[in-house]
Amino acid sequence: MPGPRRDRPAVLLLLGALLAADLYFHLWPRARRELAAGAPGCPCRRRPAPAAPPPRARAASALRRLFAHPLYRAAAPPGPAEPLLGAREALRYYRRKAARWNRRHKLYREELNLTSPAAPLPLRPEASWLQFHLGISRDGLYPRSSPTVNRLLRDMQDLTTISADYSQDEKALLGACDCSQIVKPSGVHLKLVLRFQDFGKAMFKPMRQKREEETPEDFFYFVDFQRHNAEIAAFHLDRILDFRRVPPTVGRLINVTKEILEVTKNEILQSVFFVSPASSWNHLPDLLACPVFPNLSSSTGSGLSISQNPASNVCFFAKCPYMCKTEYAVCGNPHLLEGSLSAFLPSLNLAPRLSIPNPWIRSYSFDGKEEWEVNPLYCNTVREIYPYSNGNRLLNIVDMAIFDFLIGNMDRHHYEMFTKFGDDGFLLHLDNARGFGRHSHDETSILAPLSQCCIIKRTTLLRLQLLAEPEYQLSDVMRESLLQDRLAPVLTEPHLLALDRRLQLILKAVRKCIDTYGEAKVVANDTTQPEAPASDRAKLTT
Repeated sequence: MPGPRRDRPAVLLLLGALLAADLYFHLWPRARRELAAGAPGCPCRRRPAPAAPPPRARAASALRRLFAHPLYRAAAPPGPAEPLLGAREALRYYRRKAARWNRRHKLYREELNLTSPAAPLPLRPEASWLQFHLGISRDGLYPRSSPTVNRLLRDMQDLTTISADYSQDEKALLGACDCSQIVKPSGVHLKLVLRFQDFGKAMFKPMRQKREEETPEDFFYFVDFQRHNAEIAAFHLDRILDFRRVPPTVGRLINVTKEILEVTKNEILQSVFFVSPASSWNHLPDLLACPVFPNLSSSTGSGLSISQNPASNVCFFAKCPYMCKTEYAVCGNPHLLEGSLSAFLPSLNLAPRLSIPNPWIRSYSFDGKEEWEVNPLYCNTVREIYPYSNGNRLLNIVDMAIFDFLIGNMDRHHYEMFTKFGDDGFLLHLDNARGFGRHSHDETSILAPLSQCCIIKRTTLLRLQLLAEPEYQLSDVMRESLLQDRLAPVLTEPHLLALDRRLQLILKAVRKCIDTYGEAKVVANDTTQPEAPASDRAKLTT
């Protein structure tokens, strides 16, 4: 039977050719069409293009026109702005921190018997996060039209993470969570500190709620979800209002395996990772084509082997007695997870901050009420207490209340200030993740500082009135600004339209105050900056 054996290679070659032709002419074009369309379940597919803006927004950039308006180009006070940090002292401090991190990283690699050389990472003075820190002044967290902020946003989106860890408050809570508290500590809301290759740090808050979901009516504000897109939108709104009191925040798709699990040195954080039962085997060919998988075959220090099932979702959860349950976890799809990244402020060793209770703090119990909720004359009591009795502190509280009302944030129990700028320094608008929960409801009690004290900065009022004009409508400029983020659309259309509705309620409250007490007592000349030209200036009484 020598003949058939001699023909066997030819038969195999023929079958191979037929299979190759079938793959090339039939399966490959189909796979390309599905990849181009973004088959459901593929974690690395292109995000759908944001919806086209309305015709008015397409005709001209409303955001560019807004920032070119005289109200946003007013002359700065005479003399240079007082900086928060001294450049020489800050550089010396951060160089020591970078050297310490490199030493610890080297020791960590030696403990794991990793023999491949790892060059120490240098601290570069031109790094965007460092320039952001040096640009903080008495006027705000960053100057208007700051190129540093735009560069920092890009860096937080693109730079490689070199470490991940719990935040300091969550570390303090590990193993010490008090389940009897009604108000859960901040450790219950999973957030991580990510460090990038340029030594910049950002607070990562993962996606916990879909954009189209509203907070249920039965939820109390102190048990509401923290939303990553609310942090992103709050930064953009803060910049549009020209407050500049929210740290730069951007959205990013994080690979929870490569950018958190494989770079963290925290064994507790490693231990809370697991592979969920969810599976995406139907789209395995698409998944294997993604650039995510080539480097995910190694086991991590936690003993979790991601290569067990590359199509299963990788999850992690908060390490706290009442939250150590997998149903409270956040999961990648299968490895990619949306989240917000908020730039860190300067170290407290360089720039100490005060955390001060909000005079209009809410009752964090199911049935209690604070005095301001039952006493309409509560502001008279506040005005008798220093530093609310004079200066800008009370005006800054009203600014904060206006900001919180626009985003629907009822959880402003404290505010922070840099001690260097004294009692008249600006307030930091931090932790805005409980905003944008319900677009269908306007919680007017957030405006209590405005409605009870009947005082507002002239510059704040002028900008609010400008944003109520059709040419500069708040929803339009917010929509355009948020399209710059890679996770766009950041807010759903109902949330954008709610901004216009709430803005009208703010202006209505101001008009009521002016009708009652007169413009001279309500509108405070907070600055010597010139007003807008008469042709463009919004009328205070309209």
